[in-house]
Amino acid sequence: MPTPPAPVGAPPSQHQGLQVAWVTTHGGAGASTLARVLGGVEVGRRWPDPARGEPSQVLLVARTHNTGIRAASQALNALRTGDHPAGVQLLAIVLVADAPGLLPRALGRRVRVLRSAAEVHRVPWVPAWRLGAEVEQLPRAVRALARRVAAPAGRAGRSR
Repeated sequence: MPTPPAPVGAPPSQHQGLQVAWVTTHGGAGASTLARVLGGVEVGRRWPDPARGEPSQVLLVARTHNTGIRAASQALNALRTGDHPAGVQLLAIVLVADAPGLLPRALGRRVRVLRSAAEVHRVPWVPAWRLGAEVEQLPRAVRALARRVAAPAGRAGRSR
């Protein structure tokens, strides 16, 4: 659901006017945290409905474990087959690290398959977010994702 307007007299949000929906592909993917940090609307495990005024631009969010990457693939397939409300457009798939360190090779191959079909952004492990805390400086990959979220609709992006 769209974010309610800021209270009268409150300073404008740094993310004011963003029209993106964070769609979680499985529980615990990290969409709520990304929406809080980068702006936009977290809609859970459903497609937003632009006809009801919800954002048309979608970011699919999944963890980098086997179940998460499989869920992202299934959501991407639903978009391919048209199993979503009219007007929904995929901006990118956002893969949130499920643990610190490098991905196992088998999972890395599956990420490359996703990249062949859509723009993919990888969000590194951020220990502070695990505790619900803020970070003073966002990791470089998250700053790149923030620029993509803030980009005008239709702007072509490059996979990360």
